[in-house]
Amino acid sequence: MKTIKVLIFLLLPLFCIAQKDIKVNGKVTDEKAPIAWTDVVILNQEGKIINGTTTKEDGSFELLLNKGFFKIKINPMGYSEFEKDITIEKDSDLGVIILKESMTSLGEVVIQSRKSTVEQKIDRLVYNVENNVTNVGGDALSAINTAPGVVVQNDMINILGKGASRVMIDGRRIELSGEELNDFLKSISASDIKSIEVISNPSSKYEAEGTGGLINIIMKKGARNSWKNTTTASYDQNKYGIFTLRDNFYYNKNKFRFSASVNGKTGYKNPIEALDMYFAEGPTKMDATSKFNEGSLSGKASLDYDFSEKTTIGLQFLKDKTTPDFGSDIRIDKYNAQNQLESYVLNESFLNRETGNQTYSMFLNTKLDERGRKLSFDVDYFNYYSKFDRDFTANNYTADGTFVGVNQSGRNISNQDIDNLSFKADMEHPFETFNLSYGAKLSFTNSKSDAAFYNTITGTPELDTNQSNVFKYTENNQAVYFSADKKFNEKWNFKIGLRFENTQTNGFSQTLNQETVNDYFKLFPTFFGSYHKNENNDFSLSYGKRIRRPSFSLLNPFRVYISSNSYSEGNPFLKPSFSDNFEFTHSYKKILRTSVFLNVISDGYGVIFTANPETLTQVVTRDNYFKGLNYGIGETYSASFADWWESENTLYFIGSDIKFTKDINAVPVNGLEVDFSTNNTFILGKTSKLQVDFSYTTPYKSGLYETGYASSLNIGFKQDLFNKSLQLALLVNDVFNTSYLKNDVSIVNGVKQVYSQNDSNRFVRLSAVYNFGNKKINVNERALGNQEEKKRAN
Repeated sequence: MKTIKVLIFLLLPLFCIAQKDIKVNGKVTDEKAPIAWTDVVILNQEGKIINGTTTKEDGSFELLLNKGFFKIKINPMGYSEFEKDITIEKDSDLGVIILKESMTSLGEVVIQSRKSTVEQKIDRLVYNVENNVTNVGGDALSAINTAPGVVVQNDMINILGKGASRVMIDGRRIELSGEELNDFLKSISASDIKSIEVISNPSSKYEAEGTGGLINIIMKKGARNSWKNTTTASYDQNKYGIFTLRDNFYYNKNKFRFSASVNGKTGYKNPIEALDMYFAEGPTKMDATSKFNEGSLSGKASLDYDFSEKTTIGLQFLKDKTTPDFGSDIRIDKYNAQNQLESYVLNESFLNRETGNQTYSMFLNTKLDERGRKLSFDVDYFNYYSKFDRDFTANNYTADGTFVGVNQSGRNISNQDIDNLSFKADMEHPFETFNLSYGAKLSFTNSKSDAAFYNTITGTPELDTNQSNVFKYTENNQAVYFSADKKFNEKWNFKIGLRFENTQTNGFSQTLNQETVNDYFKLFPTFFGSYHKNENNDFSLSYGKRIRRPSFSLLNPFRVYISSNSYSEGNPFLKPSFSDNFEFTHSYKKILRTSVFLNVISDGYGVIFTANPETLTQVVTRDNYFKGLNYGIGETYSASFADWWESENTLYFIGSDIKFTKDINAVPVNGLEVDFSTNNTFILGKTSKLQVDFSYTTPYKSGLYETGYASSLNIGFKQDLFNKSLQLALLVNDVFNTSYLKNDVSIVNGVKQVYSQNDSNRFVRLSAVYNFGNKKINVNERALGNQEEKKRAN
């Protein structure tokens, strides 16, 4: 009842309050003549479009606004962008706005204005993917990994110093995490992505999930009044080869916008793992080499239609299927206390796996009036499934190679199915003195997983009921939020928000006859303040409370075997962890951004590697076992050292102070991490680019783990042919094979474990991209009143 009352209160028809319309007009020309049918956009202080129109045949325009501080933006093709802050208190005439052509001859060289690779906005970094040559022929996961201040490691996508981040596509959150999320992102072509937004401290409008903030992938919509097709073929060569074929189609005319893509991949990778465990009786050392299938097939289709000048609806469908099966050859050497080899185990293992997901989305956006009030509705359905079937046989040998017998033989079958249905409504409601937005979301999730273990040591499979289970989990979430922002003058801007989330979970283990129920109500406040000192200096301070909920697979209490001497099991009693995130930033000339941040973590959960000395087996468990701080300072520097050299650079100093809240018989280790990256684009001519990227992370300590260094040198080259209709690209990724996880050390119960994992990141990629289409199809010219929806097509 409490949530319902809050929902009713916040969704009262506040938009019925009368407001005074103020007329704003002007005229757009170049140095010779008026510019007709070009977009004039009005943005609020966050950079969000709130109104707009199209110039008439004589270049004139007229808008209705409220009192306040705004930004006017005009950016027609072939002209330099015009942008200016304006203060509206009464009817205003902006006069004649003269635009300059964007191309200037300089000897034999033609310099054309280009969009920056990284754009620094008030509350986020916008990374324009297509500017980085190394993304040609790549996927969404590799593109995220090239974004400044973002790293992908151990199946986790992290904003540096802030922890695991959730991923959205066009503002819709993907209900996956970890390995499942990475597999999904690999099915999306980087050439289908317009930009990636890195939001370290999201406002209350967004879900509170994700201690490290949000990564929002903005998909391409296609240019207005045109159609275009892009076909990409690429081949990666490591030990094995991987061939990828992608096709993206866009069509946009008048009220109708359509896009579709299909992506297929076939081939193999060669991951290598090593695990050393140091028992009192002597160490064991495991080496595993696998042949991993990268086969996948995915597709996407979306349709937007303008019912009127004010109302737009859209539909989107995504489907993905992968077959990430692999065979592994594992050798486990057992030593005595004098470090002499006593025996070894040869483990042959094959995993037959299939995963897939499908997403159905529908939205409706409508502009209620010329004052900027807008209402939107979203309905999303998401399904994910995974089928897991592993056979393994472990044979014992003496040190001299004499066969002793079968150590273990088994078959592990595990299936998982996840459904999520969500409904969301958002209202944008500008007033004369401040802007208000509010909304609500309902989310319903059902997950079912079953695990069956068969002992096959006798040759006849026998079901082990003690290691088999059916686990059902439901999670329902109701959320209401509001957010208000106000600009007091040309220098100060503030935004506050509050999100209410009510969550009910139920986990039931059929084998154990064990039910775990949670019902909790949480508040998530947000605050943002900015100060514009002058044209060169901007300051901001933000705060947000976030939550990190365990993924569904981590809540299943039954074990899944990784190898004959290693298994993983979930914990149905895992609780969400929380973080309070503070960040202070300074931007200088929009080329240098300094960020000072502090994250306070409570009820933190994570992986614990323990070991069974009797069976010399590694046990991978999860628990809420720590609290602490993550803190640091980061620098992002965008520079053009010359007309032919653009550079994006980051330098982060990150520290941690993690303390254990449970007795896990381990001592926390904490230290300083330094992370550096530089991405450099060299323009070799009108049609050629060279990309050189380098990153380095020092060894670091945090809580239970001490991790070795990682570095990567990537070199890419792109050549445009036939007026950019054809692009050829060459990428040498991770030249020195040093980007993998190495020397990940933990000590629990006196047993030291050292783990390394090389996912075959060093490869050579050859890509060919072919573009064709019609850049200007016949249309019925009209001035759309709903400018924001119109902009969605660009």
